[in-house]
Amino acid sequence: MYCLQWLIPVLLMPKPSNPALLQTHVMFMVLYLIGFFLERKPCTVCTLVFLVTVFLVCYSGSGNCLFWGAFCEDEKG
Repeated sequence: MYCLQWLIPVLLMPKPSNPALLQTHVMFMVLYLIGFFLERKPCTVCTLVFLVTVFLVCYSGSGNCLFWGAFCEDEKG
């Protein structure tokens, strides 16, 4: 579970309020996670805990996900 301490800050990092910076934020998150998984090679338990947590955060409500925001969805009405 030592490797989980490097993944938890990713969940706590706030998204930018400016929509123009969201792509940069998503790119940083994706590159950090790819680099982390290639370099540190976390254990299976930490990986599963992190992926389940990301899944629950992303699908618990609108605008909570790390990788997209509520303003990215196409709302027609």
